[in-house]
Amino acid sequence: MAELKVDAEPAEVGFDPDRLGRIDAHFARYVDDGRLAGWTVAVARRDRVVHLSHHGLADVEAARPVGDDTLWRIYSMTKPVTSVAALMLYERGLIALTDPVSRYIPAFADLRVYRGGSAADPGTEPAAEPVRIWHLLTHTAGLTYGFHHAHPVDEAYRSRGFEFGVPAGMDLTAACDAWASLPLVHQPGAEWNYSVATDVLGRVVEVASGRSLDAFLTDEILRPLDMTDTGFGAADPDRLAALYVPRPGGGLHRHDRMGDAALRAPTFLSGGGGLVSTAADYHRFTRMLARGGEVDGVRLLGSRTVAYATRNHLPGNVDLQAFGRPIFAESTYHGVGFGLGFSVVVDPAAGKALTSTGEYAWGGLASTAFYVDPVEEITAMFFTQLMPSSTYPIRPQLRTLVTQALVA
Repeated sequence: MAELKVDAEPAEVGFDPDRLGRIDAHFARYVDDGRLAGWTVAVARRDRVVHLSHHGLADVEAARPVGDDTLWRIYSMTKPVTSVAALMLYERGLIALTDPVSRYIPAFADLRVYRGGSAADPGTEPAAEPVRIWHLLTHTAGLTYGFHHAHPVDEAYRSRGFEFGVPAGMDLTAACDAWASLPLVHQPGAEWNYSVATDVLGRVVEVASGRSLDAFLTDEILRPLDMTDTGFGAADPDRLAALYVPRPGGGLHRHDRMGDAALRAPTFLSGGGGLVSTAADYHRFTRMLARGGEVDGVRLLGSRTVAYATRNHLPGNVDLQAFGRPIFAESTYHGVGFGLGFSVVVDPAAGKALTSTGEYAWGGLASTAFYVDPVEEITAMFFTQLMPSSTYPIRPQLRTLVTQALVA
């Protein structure tokens, strides 16, 4: 079982301890005024953990505090794990980034692209090129999410039962076939649109490897990295943090209808959002990335592959403001591109972000987040359970609070 503990004094790795303490003071206010139930934050530099703290409650109603063993729904922080799985297959020659997805999922042949009209009666045209593996990794495939509420195709997804999840009883194979039957939002490669692409990528992993997604992740990533508390559902109810949404007028409302899904083994294996994990486990994953694909003698990826995946792959090195559809706060688009499964900072000044060029990251629906700053050799993670992730500016605040504490 992975363990997470502080193993360096702040000054040893260039942090001012008093400034580092601002992280806890700031996020404690989120709990004290009722915006969050509780959280865990961890910061490491040069592969040494310099800051680890918990605050508040994992379950308000049960008065259960956040602790080292708290299980968190990491939602879209699953995407980097699935992306790493695909990159491992790419390194082995089992898939190519240019492969049409239809080679693995036949329903993805002869796709149609939205041109106009309503969700119920859309006008479409043929896709100008196949959706390829690299489109899935970069979210440029033209797929979407029903929860965006930004496009008629989003509405078409919702009408088929795809909003936060899939219809009851549907598995990954059936979901991919259903998505392929719906129009793409845009031509493959023409724009960036956050989507079910990584779920489709999970199905590609299954077909190319000959194993179910949960088996592949367990055998090839989770067990080798000693991430034994990470998996698809069936979480220990005595360790799982409760899921909350903001209550109108202040405070929190418990969201058991969606949150309880993590207590059951799923029919649908979501490579885009299905994992439950701990801070200690996910730290193992971020260490592997920060160390160029290897940790404690276990190598998952070559260092050049990690470097390649964590560069901006958007055409012309543009940012999401220029190439993406505005589904998040507009400020998150400036100066940030996208790689093979990760956001990538291309211009900190444009993004008004106190971080380094080349920082790569992602977060989850319930306000979890991680980032790796390869220039400063920093990894940082924040775990909580509040939907949606856009409720508060936790991610930019975490970056600022960590970076301002650096003095050497």
